[in-house]
Amino acid sequence: MKQVLEVIGFIAFVQGVMGLLHEFTHWDVGLLQRLDFLDGYGVFASVVLIVLACALFAVAESRKPQ
Repeated sequence: MKQVLEVIGFIAFVQGVMGLLHEFTHWDVGLLQRLDFLDGYGVFASVVLIVLACALFAVAESRKPQ
């Protein structure tokens, strides 16, 4: 379970960083710009993904190794 949380956290972190990169440089990277319902909320959604990734890493660290 710890590894699953770490992988999901890593994916969320990478997508959050790529979303910020897209918002500030207009490079066509990441998945956030492809979601139409997030139009206009790209920076907010990217920051939320990065915070979610940090929370997932914290939960993964608190899990006991099996």
